[in-house]
Amino acid sequence: MKTYATRYERLIAEAETHEMIINIGPQHPSTHGVLRLEVITDGEIVKEVIPHMGYLHRCFEKHAENLTYQQTIPFADRMDYLASMNNSHTWVMGVEKMLGIDKDIPKRIEYIRVLVCELNRIGSHLIALGTYGIDIGAFTPFLWCFRDREHIMNMLEWVSGSRLLYNYIWVGGLYYDLPVGFEERCKEFIDYFKPKMAELNTLLTDNQIFISRTANVGILPLDVAISYGCSGPMLRGSGLKWDLRRVDGYSVYPELEFDIPVGKGEMGTTGDCWDRFKVRIDEIQQSVLIVEQCLERLQKDLKRTPDFDPRAKLPKKIIPKAQDFYFRAESPRGELGYYFITDGKSEIPKRVKARAPSFNNLSVISEISRGILIADLIAIIGSIDIVLGELDR
Repeated sequence: MKTYATRYERLIAEAETHEMIINIGPQHPSTHGVLRLEVITDGEIVKEVIPHMGYLHRCFEKHAENLTYQQTIPFADRMDYLASMNNSHTWVMGVEKMLGIDKDIPKRIEYIRVLVCELNRIGSHLIALGTYGIDIGAFTPFLWCFRDREHIMNMLEWVSGSRLLYNYIWVGGLYYDLPVGFEERCKEFIDYFKPKMAELNTLLTDNQIFISRTANVGILPLDVAISYGCSGPMLRGSGLKWDLRRVDGYSVYPELEFDIPVGKGEMGTTGDCWDRFKVRIDEIQQSVLIVEQCLERLQKDLKRTPDFDPRAKLPKKIIPKAQDFYFRAESPRGELGYYFITDGKSEIPKRVKARAPSFNNLSVISEISRGILIADLIAIIGSIDIVLGELDR
């Protein structure tokens, strides 16, 4: 009996004569990046999905082993390029924790970090929702989401000088304080944005065609989600209230009021594509609440002062003591973590491993795609919300 190196090799070799193997990607808009899916089909029915990754390797871990902690921040930004602030915030908090200076960071800096990260989270989710709409066949929400994300990108460019990859959050502080008038302009955006989200809900969330394409499709049971290490909206869409901003309570999140949306099976079955979509819609609304609270604190209790220096706490040299250390935080896609191995002598870590939520979230696709139609496979991919720069690292 012939043996095969992997289960996937066996599946392809044993495909029956009436089955067909087709490729979706790596150059295909519905794969949301250079991802190749090898799909075994029986007519229109999907028998098995085999994901192939590695087309967008960013060499992050190799960069991290050859650069100082501060120099690595721009490369952390480039992993999940739709949520650069969240990437660098997690990296910086991990390094500060290793140095033991995490309690010394001024409150104004902490609130600014959370403010820009939540703005970035809203922008990331708008991309997820808009592109998901166009995957299903709804073009208008795509244009609306990109229109509103443009306002966020303009504000983050005003803060950092860059529209996508910011290098704004540094170990011990920030590149620069908020520009004069930023808080007022951000408040204007929030007032503009709230009714726009209500319009998006009317147009897409409650749209019967959209519900028919997403409800009871790609159902991810909670035990399967946990077994595969899923996190973020993928895990919460299956009904578990698990958000690291609450669970680990890092930065100033314990001082802020916000809810953790979860899937409830309102339109179909708990853990389906519609639930994952709805969790992201609700998370945008919660991020808006967090932004409002940050703005209130920054304008009242933590006002700008002429002598405030966002770089005052920047360490001259970053040499953590010898240790193995893991730090995690909640990115828009789930649990983003960095595992550091340091020797206590060098400014460059011996080893860094990045735990990317997109990798675990995508790994479950084979489990939830068997027996569905090919058109529904596209709906499932979009509901996972992967970013290939992070997935391949």
